[in-house]
Amino acid sequence: MSDDEEQQSGNKPLRLPKKAAKVKNKAPAQLQITAEQLLREAKERELELIPLPPKTKITDPDELLEFQRRKRKEFEDGIRKNRMQIANWIKYGKWEESIGEIQRSRSVFERALDVDHRSITIWLQYAEMEMRYATQYYYARFDWSKQINHARNIFDRAVTILPRAMQFWLKYSYMEEVIENVPGARQVREFRNSSCFF
Repeated sequence: MSDDEEQQSGNKPLRLPKKAAKVKNKAPAQLQITAEQLLREAKERELELIPLPPKTKITDPDELLEFQRRKRKEFEDGIRKNRMQIANWIKYGKWEESIGEIQRSRSVFERALDVDHRSITIWLQYAEMEMRYATQYYYARFDWSKQINHARNIFDRAVTILPRAMQFWLKYSYMEEVIENVPGARQVREFRNSSCFF
């Protein structure tokens, strides 16, 4: 074995370069740059390089449908790449809610629960979406009891699967108080206190 080879684990020789590049001028630079300056310059260049996306105005219903299709495809691709990324599911569900597609939003949240049924975040976001939707019905003077039952069903499922998560119990009783169902809020609290989980 030669001088420029060393023995490595696994009996494979490690080849080292015969002549390493040497620094000719080892003197310190006349103009010294601090780490703060480097960070500031990097931040300035970052702001210069990332232009804001252009805002588009959608004027045609067909154009709107095409935009929604593209956006859904982006969300589905993101989910396909990493199913366990809870933030992707929540963004997708909230986006569907924001465009008024409540059934699609429910579908997204249910699919997210199929992936991770023990995620407190998914359960809370799903229940809050249902509460917002029921509130819209309430303020529009529609029969909102059916809509609030969706939220109740979600809370019931959540406290059944994750009975020790206090967030569900508190949100559930708070929702009952907000809709002025004091006996329902009392019943939720009594059930939580009487359960053997605490």
